[in-house]
Amino acid sequence: MDYDKLLNIAAELGYQLMYSGAEIYRVEESARRLLHAYGLESPEVFAIPNCVIVSVATPEGHPITRMRRVPAHGTDIDRLERCNGLCRRLCAETPPLDEAQAAVGSLPEAVPQYSPRQVLLGYGVAPAFFAPLFGGGPPDIACAFLCGLAVGLCLLYGGRFIGANSFFRTVICSAAASLMALLLVGAGLGESVDVVTISTLMVLVPGVALTNAMREIMAGDTVSALSRTADAILVASAIALGAAAGQAVGGLF
Repeated sequence: MDYDKLLNIAAELGYQLMYSGAEIYRVEESARRLLHAYGLESPEVFAIPNCVIVSVATPEGHPITRMRRVPAHGTDIDRLERCNGLCRRLCAETPPLDEAQAAVGSLPEAVPQYSPRQVLLGYGVAPAFFAPLFGGGPPDIACAFLCGLAVGLCLLYGGRFIGANSFFRTVICSAAASLMALLLVGAGLGESVDVVTISTLMVLVPGVALTNAMREIMAGDTVSALSRTADAILVASAIALGAAAGQAVGGLF
């Protein structure tokens, strides 16, 4: 048994799960079950939102440890589903390690990639569907669609100017959304600034991160829960700060 290769497979699977936005318990349990399936009795797996550590002891008592640093990431349900399915298949079939390593390594390529136009369309359609829920009419739906496109443009192409910092990126996006909503309604294209603004800002709300944080608090994963909660609070603060800044700038016109 090549324990180094097996450990690399488990660490890579945990990395892919974490990068797709999986809960901490899912990451740790999946890597642990995979190692159990290949005959290791007491593997140790530790995960937090930006790091996965896997450690095993060979039959000779030699400890081996792998650590994978996880960069800033969001939530990708499709990749998460593929990771779960692959983990179940590997645990049930235990194929040769080379085959298992190739399957885990091909996970990023197996996830569908969407063109910038499709992504922008999604950012426009989501606020347009939120607008009726907040009482908006057809003009507000159209304005929310346009504001959503503006947010999508900021997220897709603003990274080269704003950088990778999610806080400042969220501030800029929410400011652009609130300013554009104010200008569109002021020009007579919309009816309610509040409806258009709130509908657009919904695409920036960290709902999944906060839900996972609450789940991890109840599960006892305190370190991960605090990390996710702090991240969600920072994003929410950035949304509020950006929206207020956009409204203040728009009030000058």
